[in-house]
Amino acid sequence: MANNPSEEKLKKKDYAQELERLQVELVKLQEWIKHSGLKVAVIFEGRDAAGKGGVIKRIMEKLNPRVCRIAALPKPTEREKTQWYFQRYVAHLPSAGEIVLFDRSWYNRAGVEKVMGFCSDEEYDEFLRSCPEFERMLLRSGIILLKYWFSVSDEEQESRFLKRINTPIKRWKFSPMDLESRGRWAEYSAAKDKMFAYTDTKQCPWWVVDADDKKKARINCISHLISHIPYEEIHYPHIELPEVNKEGYVRAPADSQTFVPDRFSGHKP
Repeated sequence: MANNPSEEKLKKKDYAQELERLQVELVKLQEWIKHSGLKVAVIFEGRDAAGKGGVIKRIMEKLNPRVCRIAALPKPTEREKTQWYFQRYVAHLPSAGEIVLFDRSWYNRAGVEKVMGFCSDEEYDEFLRSCPEFERMLLRSGIILLKYWFSVSDEEQESRFLKRINTPIKRWKFSPMDLESRGRWAEYSAAKDKMFAYTDTKQCPWWVVDADDKKKARINCISHLISHIPYEEIHYPHIELPEVNKEGYVRAPADSQTFVPDRFSGHKP
C-alpha cells in the first residue's frame, strides 16, 4: 500500500523530536519488562528494502543489548534442515525480562522459501497448518508476541534498490536475492496473501505498516509497539556520587603508554 503522493512528508525536525520522545518511552518500557519479568518477541517481516532494519535500529539505539537483542538467523545448516522447522527459532525466544526483535523469522518458509523453491509443497502446507498453533502455544506460555508487516510499493522499492546499488556505504545491502524478488513480485504477493489468510489470527494478528515513508513508518511502528505492552515507569532511588579516593595511587607516566594518534591535534575550527 503506497502513501498518497499529495501527503506531506514528515519534517526532519518533527521526526527527530518524536523519535527522541518515543525512545525515552522505550527505555521506560525496557526497565518495566526487566523489572516485571515479561517476555516480549517482536517479528518484523515485509518485502526487501521495506524498512525493517531501519525501525529495528531505532528501537535498539538507546536500549540495553543485554535486555533487548536482535535475532537475525542465517540460512539453516545441513543439520538444522533435518530438525523440526521451528526448532532453531525456539532457541532465540525471550526469557523473563527480555525483548527479542526478529529481523525476519519463521515466516521465511511462507515467503522466500516458498517462492524460491527452498522447501517442498508438503513442508509449506505443514507450516501454514502448524504456525497458528505454534504461536498460540507461545502466547499461552506467557510470551507477548507482536507481528509487523512492512508494506512498500513497487515504485518505492525500486527507488531504494537503486540507492543501495549506487551508494558505496549501502551497496552491501543489495543481494542476488533482491534481484530475484524484483522478477517474482507477483509470486511474493500471492505468497504474502496466503500467509495472511492462515496466520493473521485473532489471537496474534498481523499489524501492517505503510512503509513508503520511512520516517512515518518508524514513528508509527514504535508508537504502536509501546502502546501494546502496558508498563509503568520505574523510579530509581536518588544517588549521590562519593568523592574518588586516590590515596596511595601514583599514575604511570603518560610516555610509558602507547596512545592512538590524535588526528585533530592542533586543529583550529
